[in-house]
Amino acid sequence: IEIYSLHVDCKVTSRFAHTVITSRIVNRANESREATFEVELPKTAFITNFSMSIDGKVYPGIIKEKVAAQKEYDTAVSRGQSAGLVKIRDRKLELFHVSVAVAAASKVTFELTYEELLKRQLGKFELLIKVRPKQLVKHFQIDVHIFEPQGILFLETDSTFMTNELNEALVKVQNETKAHILFKPTVDQQKVNSELNETLLNGDFIVHYDVQREATAGDIQIVNGYFVHYFAPSEMPVFPKNVIFVIDRSGSMAGTKIKQTRDALLKILQDLRPEDHFTFITFSNKVAEWKSSLLPATEENVASAAEFVQTLSAMGGTHINNALLAAVSVLDKAESLPERSVSMIILLTDGQPTTGERNVEVIQKNIQKAINGKYALFCLGFGFDVSYKFLEKMALSNGGIARRIYENADAALQLQGFYEEVATPILMKIEMQYPENAIEGLTKNNFKLFFEGSEIIVSGKISNELDLLPVEIKAQSHTSDLTLKEEANVKEKEQVFKNQKYIFGNFIERLWAYLTIQQLLEKAISAQEEDQKTLEARALELSLLYSFVTPLTSMVVTKPSDQQQAELANKPTEAG
Repeated sequence: IEIYSLHVDCKVTSRFAHTVITSRIVNRANESREATFEVELPKTAFITNFSMSIDGKVYPGIIKEKVAAQKEYDTAVSRGQSAGLVKIRDRKLELFHVSVAVAAASKVTFELTYEELLKRQLGKFELLIKVRPKQLVKHFQIDVHIFEPQGILFLETDSTFMTNELNEALVKVQNETKAHILFKPTVDQQKVNSELNETLLNGDFIVHYDVQREATAGDIQIVNGYFVHYFAPSEMPVFPKNVIFVIDRSGSMAGTKIKQTRDALLKILQDLRPEDHFTFITFSNKVAEWKSSLLPATEENVASAAEFVQTLSAMGGTHINNALLAAVSVLDKAESLPERSVSMIILLTDGQPTTGERNVEVIQKNIQKAINGKYALFCLGFGFDVSYKFLEKMALSNGGIARRIYENADAALQLQGFYEEVATPILMKIEMQYPENAIEGLTKNNFKLFFEGSEIIVSGKISNELDLLPVEIKAQSHTSDLTLKEEANVKEKEQVFKNQKYIFGNFIERLWAYLTIQQLLEKAISAQEEDQKTLEARALELSLLYSFVTPLTSMVVTKPSDQQQAELANKPTEAG
């Protein structure tokens, strides 16, 4: 079985990435063989299309409601693993895998399309393309086209497998608003060495970039009556933080995990700013407070904390409820904290509650009642024994986010990376306001916190014949209350995309649908049961309308009638 052509074609238009992967395979044997198509794609992406064509006959993937598809195909879904074709691969990727029998001398073409909205983190967007053909490919090509009307500030490519020879196969062409990256290595350039027919292409091909930002109230783009508004202020004073680290040191954390936690905390302590306040609460069967109140992050206090961190060892049970309540209580009692500051609790745990209150729903209610919207709770789940669903619901109900930390060699870096993202809050209580009677289907438009290096995105549909779209942003910075105003000329904005060759026409509408589905699903996690059903029904409707494989839909992959029945491709979620 030979892959004679593999083409990755990626078009990024104003952060929205549309990727098509086409693999052409021939069976050179004189009997039937199995051809496999494997793609590792970002977890944040939604598959929108898949097809196989065998000797000219096309077998499309059909997107249906998940429940209906499951019934129809009665697929055995093993617990925690989604059916057949898509599995979580690692921290960032999931794996799509399909195989089909190909007759002697026959050819098959696989084509997979997925879309995602690139998320700005620490000052840049990342487009990740996984390259793993497992053999030398005669025609191998990656094309990335980027169009950013705001202008490209910088663009860099990075790869885990580059050599000097391969570097020669990489071409970058760039002007103010557009870039084209072409990577087209010959068979010889792909080889590990001239004697061996082994490929060097195995790993990540990454594009990082950021855009120019001028207007203070962000940037508005409009296509076919849908708008997207990007807001990412910079160079603002940073809010002092009051952080409580709540660290699990139950028996299951023993060994590598507690060591990686210590390593990460030592680095994080170095990153605290002098105006921050912090403390630690550790828990196993019992809850222990390092100090009875928050301390300013002076050199002396940080050094004393580092000594404490180095003594952390693990044994005993998991008393999550009381540990979090203790953290809330320390913040409630805190005095002499900076007037305008951001308070957050960062929980790191690797297991289920085993001591004290064990009912996760009761714990969620207790914590939500205690926090009462005053502080943000971030939950980090270490490994796969945690109830991720529980942590995610708790974080989302309290203005934070949850993240799974994968038990790899780089776990300490994952912890540090997470802290870095939330380390510099520069705005709070952000409200993005648009004319009420003129916008439909507005995505989330108020945000508790904005962190330096990230980006706020709001999208919606401009209903009536609006000539000017006025926007007003209200927010609090460390030093003042801000009101920013801007108006966008609808016709002028529409013109920007009119004559662009590689724009897929309705991309802002698809971006709006993608963002809306993501937010509906996220909202459903922490909603009451009735609301949950309504939110999921709306998300399902949009998933089907825009043909996205989301946790509520399945793609039915049809195959030639003489082969096994159709298979399902589902979207796995971190919560299983």
